[in-house]
Amino acid sequence: MSASRLHRVAVLVLEGAKPLDVGIPAQVFTTRASMPYEVRVCGATPGLVTGGDGLAYYVAHGLDAVAWADIVFVPGYRFPDRDDPPRAVVDALVAAHDRGARLAAISTGAFALAATGLLDGRRATTHWHYTRALRARHPLVRVDENVLFVDEGSVLTSAGAASGIDLCLHILRGDLGVAASNHAARRLVAAPYRSGGQAQYVPRSVPEPLGERFAATREWALHRLGEPLTLDLLARQAGVSPRTFSRRFVEETGYTPMQWVMRARVDLARELLERSQRGVEQIAADVGLGTGANLRLHFQRILGTTPTDYRRTFTRGE
Repeated sequence: MSASRLHRVAVLVLEGAKPLDVGIPAQVFTTRASMPYEVRVCGATPGLVTGGDGLAYYVAHGLDAVAWADIVFVPGYRFPDRDDPPRAVVDALVAAHDRGARLAAISTGAFALAATGLLDGRRATTHWHYTRALRARHPLVRVDENVLFVDEGSVLTSAGAASGIDLCLHILRGDLGVAASNHAARRLVAAPYRSGGQAQYVPRSVPEPLGERFAATREWALHRLGEPLTLDLLARQAGVSPRTFSRRFVEETGYTPMQWVMRARVDLARELLERSQRGVEQIAADVGLGTGANLRLHFQRILGTTPTDYRRTFTRGE
């Protein structure tokens, strides 16, 4: 998606909307000189919308904003497992999708997208507390309860409120590139990279201190991607056996340790392709992939493109 065009974002506030869910896309995509987005917060009708957690919202726009938008966010709302949104809301979402807009749900906003029928036969997620209810209410939806978000192209869903940040940053990555996404993450003081496949809910059987140790190990590894990183080295840094580290790392992140390292290296390579003039061979060495051939192999496998095509897509102002 070109950064030269202003992209229109609607945040659709339903009755009982959750404050964090509303605020995340409104803040991530807020209109500013460095961000080519215009944001409108709307409801089924303009005026006062009763929110959740003791808050209410005064929205200036009705469903005309959904008809206007390129991306429509649906935040989570109260009692999604009991009632579908008003018919006019469902029809507006379907019409927006039919003309090419992307629909993105945060948390229980997935129920509103499911009510349109657009998730039938597709993967989707929602807050872990509601995954069974989503599956029961909409049995044609392929509910995945073990991920932070799901990108099905024109329809996207995410888990709880914090994963709404991950989804928004994921959309920014696709639209503007890694550098813009990381800049937004720094502005939000948020983690710059959590993939959709990462587990949204860590089982209680994983001791909390061990989880904290693994977070520190991941941070340690991110600063050493250009160096040799092996399973034994990572496990030693975490203070556990390689077997234990592998098993619990998968539970925590959804990836094996070396899959995670590989994706982190490709991600760093993406940013270097965007922000530097270094050649592919140099970047491959800088991120610990050794050769340009190795970088191209993993780039194609993970991203479905080549480093050269990626740089051509996201090089700006040159």
